[in-house]
Amino acid sequence: MAEDVDRARIAGLAAAAAAQLPTDFDPKTAAAFFDVDNTIMRGSSLFHVAIGMARRKFFTPREVAAFGMAQARFLVRGTENLDDVALATESALAFVKGRRVDDIIAFGQEIFDDSMVDKLVPGTLALAQEHVDAGRQVWLVTATPIELAQVISKRLGLTGALGTVSEIEENCYTGKLVGAPLHGQAKAEAVRALAIREGLDLSQCWAYSDSANDIPMLTNVGNPVCVNPDPKLRAHAQLHDWPIEDFRARAHLRKVTSPTALAAAGVLAAGLTIGFVTSRLRRTR
Repeated sequence: MAEDVDRARIAGLAAAAAAQLPTDFDPKTAAAFFDVDNTIMRGSSLFHVAIGMARRKFFTPREVAAFGMAQARFLVRGTENLDDVALATESALAFVKGRRVDDIIAFGQEIFDDSMVDKLVPGTLALAQEHVDAGRQVWLVTATPIELAQVISKRLGLTGALGTVSEIEENCYTGKLVGAPLHGQAKAEAVRALAIREGLDLSQCWAYSDSANDIPMLTNVGNPVCVNPDPKLRAHAQLHDWPIEDFRARAHLRKVTSPTALAAAGVLAAGLTIGFVTSRLRRTR
């Protein structure tokens, strides 16, 4: 347990140290922190990148199948499983070991423009833009590798990103992490470290997430907001009177659609994901 806490702290400090600011940045005293997966973007950003790289022959369909299974569980459960996040991150590290960082960034930029834009959640983007318009810093906080998180942040015109930091030697990935994936407690550590570095008053800051795993990050700030919350986070928000924003189509259908039908829709979405990977596998045999 103590080892996990230490790894989370190391991951958080590494993420804050690696966070980049625009060259023309004007320091602020307040900020908004946004989770990415199922908050800013539908599904797993890392999975979308993996699929995009597979289509470009960077990964084989067999390699990306593991991402598909984790994504299927992500869609059906509507929550983030710590084991799935760790597996996805470790799998990604194994795939990129020895690859040039510049190549991964270039792929990330291309894939975001090509296939991730339509996965963005307009309602959450509007919230982020409100903070930008109010003159606040706006940071993404995600388990996705920091190089890819920074691509998303730049494309959205935000301040920057906190993400999982990998070891890099001579501009190539070693296949090892600095600490742990930026998830759960590690996100809270990263936000606190960044706040110290940038002189932010966390009591005047906001944080947005869909997952109960991000309760430590949400509790860090004076204005926690739950976006598309999973059941556990929704219950926590209601208990603590936190605001809830739900931009999912299913939220608007609850009054006219049965829980069974909604569950079936989630299974169908997962099936389509697995079907894509399976069809690719068959063509490679």
